[in-house]
Amino acid sequence: MGLVVQKYGGSSVANAERIKKVAQRIVATRKEGHDVCVVVSAMGDTTDDLLELAAQVSPLPPGREMDMLLTAGERISMALLAMAIANLGMEARSFTGSQAGVITDSTHGRAQIIDVAPGRIREALDHGHIAIVAGFQGVSQDTKDITTLGRGGSDTTAVALAAALNAEVCEIYTDVDGVFTADPRLVPTARRIARLSYEEMLEMAASGAKILHLRCVEYARRFALPIHVRSSFSTKTGTWIVEIPEEEQMEAPIISGVAHERGEAKITVVGVPDKPGEAAQIFAVVADVGVNIDMIVQNVSSVATGRTDITFTLPSSDLTTAVEALSKAQASIGFESLQSDDQIGKVSLVGAGMRTHPGVTAKFFSAMADAGINVEMISTSQIRISVVVREDELPIAVAALHSAFDLDSTGDIATVYGGTGR
Repeated sequence: MGLVVQKYGGSSVANAERIKKVAQRIVATRKEGHDVCVVVSAMGDTTDDLLELAAQVSPLPPGREMDMLLTAGERISMALLAMAIANLGMEARSFTGSQAGVITDSTHGRAQIIDVAPGRIREALDHGHIAIVAGFQGVSQDTKDITTLGRGGSDTTAVALAAALNAEVCEIYTDVDGVFTADPRLVPTARRIARLSYEEMLEMAASGAKILHLRCVEYARRFALPIHVRSSFSTKTGTWIVEIPEEEQMEAPIISGVAHERGEAKITVVGVPDKPGEAAQIFAVVADVGVNIDMIVQNVSSVATGRTDITFTLPSSDLTTAVEALSKAQASIGFESLQSDDQIGKVSLVGAGMRTHPGVTAKFFSAMADAGINVEMISTSQIRISVVVREDELPIAVAALHSAFDLDSTGDIATVYGGTGR
């Protein structure tokens, strides 16, 4: 049988008992005849605890040293899991990201994978060992320093390794039974989705569905690698993320699910001169400080003043950085003032069927109106509608859309086994 790459999130390895249960599942997969490579996250809230500890020591820790600190969590998990597997009579070998050949750029805290050279992993597998890799980390191609891939980076590690090793499938184990039509913590009647296209999963991940990291789905699509999202707390079949032919997508449900994103903020640049190049200057300033922008709206220019307003959303964690950078550039760009708001959220409706079914947009905004929710910004793609609303109205908006598009389950209530969703 072929190679299987399995990734276990923090909730799956949160304590010694869960690590033992994960070891049993891995050994069972090996006994079925599969070669097995495992990627693990840090135990439970270890990464958050390390971040808090760093904040107590230094208000602005160096990025290099922060990466050295944070990668300790995954190294603990991999070693303990290897011990648990050995206790079950199988031989396992644990590897850090750099030992596994995960090569990245030199951006600390959010490094991008450049290449994967899994020679040592392949050697371990060829000797019949189970390979265990610390997720979320790699080594810089230029500086040879340890780097981290950002939150959720273990998903990306797993898919990148699976692609490099020509695995049959990458299994992402979490604390829910797959991808649901909405976050089951918010909507208990959410349904498990049996199969999603890469395109739909990309839109859901980009819109706030935390079950899979966006970069991991992009990597899987590039290499046509099937992903199976399932729970480490049950043996149920989860959700398959695969390439779906267009003719099959036409027969699929119109709407796949509702995603939401907290931790959003928006900036309005007021009184921007309405002439070519002004928007470019604004977004160049934001890009130079490493801030990613999501939605953008430009108002109609005032004839009397020849000025306009530009509003965009960004992660709330980057709000201060972006505001400071724009404030410094105010004189050179020539805008009048800045307004910021960190009490917003984004709710999105995703489904490949939107391409061929009219009326989805009308039903979307009717549901928002019936729930008494004011929409502040709108963004769309061929298979997604996203709006910005007040953060405290997100649960109402998600529930309203979920109900309006008949996504509620008529069967079992979704189970969240570990409580975090990863």
